[in-house]
Amino acid sequence: MPYAFTEHGVAMLSSVLNSQRAIQVNIAIMRAFVEIRKFLYGNDILAQKLKELERKTKKKFADQQKQINIIFEAIKQLLIEETKPVRKIGF
Repeated sequence: MPYAFTEHGVAMLSSVLNSQRAIQVNIAIMRAFVEIRKFLYGNDILAQKLKELERKTKKKFADQQKQINIIFEAIKQLLIEETKPVRKIGF
C-alpha cells in the first residue's frame, strides 16, 4: 500500500515537525490540497452550467431543428434522379 497523507494528516504532522524545511514542505502540500479542491469544485460548477445551457438550448431550438430537418429532406428529394423512359429514335 502506498503511503499518503490526507489534508488533515498534513496539518497534524505540522504540529510534530518544527524544522524550517518541514514547515516549507507542509505549506506546499497544503497549497496542493487547496488547488485540488478548487479544481474539483470548479469542474462541478462548470458541469452544472453546461447542463443548464444544454437544457435551455434544446428547448429554444427545437422548432428550428424541425424546420432544418424539413429542409434537408427536401434537398434529399431533389437529389434523387428520376428515371424517365428512354424514347427510341426512328421506327
